[in-house]
Amino acid sequence: MPEVSALVSFAIASFALLVIPGPAVIYIINRSVASGRSIGLASVLGLELGTFMHVLAATVGLSAVLATSQSAFNVVKYLGASYLVLVGLRTILRQPQTMSATTDAMTKVQAFRQGFVINTLNPKIALFFLSFLPQFIDPDKSSNALQSLMLGAVFVVCGFLTDGIYALTASSLRETLVKGKALPFIQRYLAGVVFVLLGVMAASAKIS
Repeated sequence: MPEVSALVSFAIASFALLVIPGPAVIYIINRSVASGRSIGLASVLGLELGTFMHVLAATVGLSAVLATSQSAFNVVKYLGASYLVLVGLRTILRQPQTMSATTDAMTKVQAFRQGFVINTLNPKIALFFLSFLPQFIDPDKSSNALQSLMLGAVFVVCGFLTDGIYALTASSLRETLVKGKALPFIQRYLAGVVFVLLGVMAASAKIS
C-alpha cells in the first residue's frame, strides 16, 4: 500500500488535473444542462466506473498492450469514436420533445450506461494511467499492482467529486433555460454536435 504522503500528493495532483475542463467535463455539462441533475450525476457515475475499468487494466498490465500495439489502440479508439458519433447523430435526428423542469430526456440507467461506455472505450485514459500512475509508485514498497490499484481508486474518487460539482453546477442552469426556448435547442442540436465533435476528437487520438 502506498504511504500516506504519496496518496496525499497523488490526490492533490489528481485534483489539479481533474478541475481542468476536458472532453468528459464537456459531456457532463452537456448532459446536466440538457436533461437535469439526476441524469448528469448518473452520467458521472458511469464515467467514473469506466475510468475504474482502466485502473484495473493498468493494474494487470493491459494498458501496456494499448500503449505498444497500434492495432489494439486503433480498435478501441474507433469503437469509442463510432459510438460517440452515432449517439450525436441520433440526438440530432430525434424528434423534439416537450420539456419541463422535471422531465428527463433519458433514463438514469441509459445515462449511466452511456457514460460507462464512453470512458471504457477511450484508449487515451489507459495511456494516461500508464504514464501518470508510475510517477507515484515506489517499487521498493509493497506490490506495484496493489499501489496502482490504490492510486487509481483515489483518482476515481477525486474524479467523482470534481465531475459531480460540474454536474450540479451545470444542472442548476437548466431551471433558467427551461423557462425559455433554449432548452429544446440544447437538447437536440447542441448536444448532438457535442457528441459528434467528441467522436472526432477520439478518432484523432494517437499513441504518444
